Amino acid sequence: MREVERDIMSRPSERNTTNLDLRRMKMILDVFGHPEESFRVIHVTGTNGKGSTARMAEALCRAYGMRTGLFTSPHLEHVNERIAIDGQQIADDDFVDLWTQVRDLVALVDAKMDAEGSPRMSFFEVLTAMAIWKFADAPVDVAIVEVGMGGRWDATNVLDADAAVLGPIDMDHMAWLGPTVQDIAGEKVGIIKDGCTVVVEPQPHEDEVMPIIEQAVAEHGATLIYDPGADGTPVTSLEQLADDTGLGVAELQSRGVRVAEDEVVTRTPAVGGQLCTFSTPTGTYEDVPVAKFGEHQAHNALAALCAAEAVIPVNGPLDGDLVAEALSSVKIPGRIEQIRTSPTIIIDGGHNVNAAEALRAAIEENYDFQQLVAVVAMMGDKQVEEYLGVLEPVVSELIVTENSWKERCMPADELGKIAAKVFGAERVTVVPDLPDAIQAAVDRVDSEDELGVGYGHGVLICGSFVTAGDARLLLKESVHPDLKLTKEERIHRPNVDPDGRKVAESLRNNAHDSSAGANPDDFDVTDEAELDYETNTDTDFDVFNVLDISTDAAGDVEVDENIYADSGLSDEQLDNIEDAPEVAETETDEG
Repeated sequence: MREVERDIMSRPSERNTTNLDLRRMKMILDVFGHPEESFRVIHVTGTNGKGSTARMAEALCRAYGMRTGLFTSPHLEHVNERIAIDGQQIADDDFVDLWTQVRDLVALVDAKMDAEGSPRMSFFEVLTAMAIWKFADAPVDVAIVEVGMGGRWDATNVLDADAAVLGPIDMDHMAWLGPTVQDIAGEKVGIIKDGCTVVVEPQPHEDEVMPIIEQAVAEHGATLIYDPGADGTPVTSLEQLADDTGLGVAELQSRGVRVAEDEVVTRTPAVGGQLCTFSTPTGTYEDVPVAKFGEHQAHNALAALCAAEAVIPVNGPLDGDLVAEALSSVKIPGRIEQIRTSPTIIIDGGHNVNAAEALRAAIEENYDFQQLVAVVAMMGDKQVEEYLGVLEPVVSELIVTENSWKERCMPADELGKIAAKVFGAERVTVVPDLPDAIQAAVDRVDSEDELGVGYGHGVLICGSFVTAGDARLLLKESVHPDLKLTKEERIHRPNVDPDGRKVAESLRNNAHDSSAGANPDDFDVTDEAELDYETNTDTDFDVFNVLDISTDAAGDVEVDENIYADSGLSDEQLDNIEDAPEVAETETDEG
């Protein structure tokens, strides 16, 4: 598995500005025989919330009995996290087998690109192609696919969406998507396809972004469902859309454009998440449990619900119980994820200003921290000062560090200087090694926790999905093998099999005689301590050598009389010891 992962991840990045097109993806799908045409698609883009919305939509479709494929990025711990079938990431063996199936076909595309002097397939293009192949092979009824970056030229955009979800669009990845929010929105609306349902979440830059979205909807004859949130302006009619786009109502109708509404009607924080009432184009869903914190997750859930309504083949609203079951069970690693208590440890992979605002709002709404120590490692191309500025009011002190992606991660010293401008130097500590940084944060929280229960004291680890993934690996709790045994198995251990020892010794002896270069130490499965334990003997123990009692050449017992020089024993008593060693043992034990 590691070799396959290295093989794929060593390919060029999709961030290479020389490969911002879909030529390689279209070519590989031609070679595959266009498997993407065999399933429906929910396509999710946006600056933030893509992964959460995608997982929620997948859970909803699966609750209705549809076979689902889920493709998300980035991965936190293992690359096969990115591809899931029916809610379960594919196993290592399946991933290796999948790569084996497509590797030679990828090589054909690479060869074509080499001949043209063009870039080979990037690692993200290869992973996207593998996901599409796997979804068709499963086969799935619907694929829920998260955009990697942008939309228009993203590798996933070879798919024709039945439902296109646009989360909040904000400033991020400007080097690739453009310097303004309008440029970024122009890239993200590229996933809107003819006749699809376009689900739009609240937009932090509504005035700049919505005209671009509305124009794309009109061009593609799509259905617009816009959730404006509390502060936005709803789009409720074709007449309104006609005014916004400059097209007549009749023209919009001829293109098949429709407008519908959705809304988070109510939202109440609850244990482990929140209770929401949603209004969608097909109906109202009351008191739906959403197993994530934050207002933004309520809007993500609403968007997922609208997208699911578009692809699940039922008339009218979905079954409320199934909706509740799905949204109450969604697990979203690395997104405001509480992984420990006492002290509370929260991990969040968000890395831009909009993500920081959502994180801060969720903390303020759901926690009551008197002390919150943040451990932050960020990439060098992010809006670091702005991100830290959003979190400063809720963070007591900051420990800056580095994650495992050394090529992109901002050096801790440099991050510390920026942090000092925001927090003040007295609230900032530089600890370059992430494990040490986390331990330092926990130590500081523990030292202030007089009750020792963790209440009101917490650690926040954030700034990057790489940071979140590293932290999850470091803090992952493992179960001791003994705890997996039954009580009877723990008490009554199986006896050591002596035949196993003989087999190991035989292998070791054969290795000595082998001409194939085998190492005998590979078969050295025992040591003297193990043998001593198994045989219940001590090879260094001599029953006739206690207190220097020994035997002479004839087998008679001899005693070193110097041992008894201060014992007060008479010569006659010493003679008795020589004549009766068993008595000597008894007296010695008692004395």
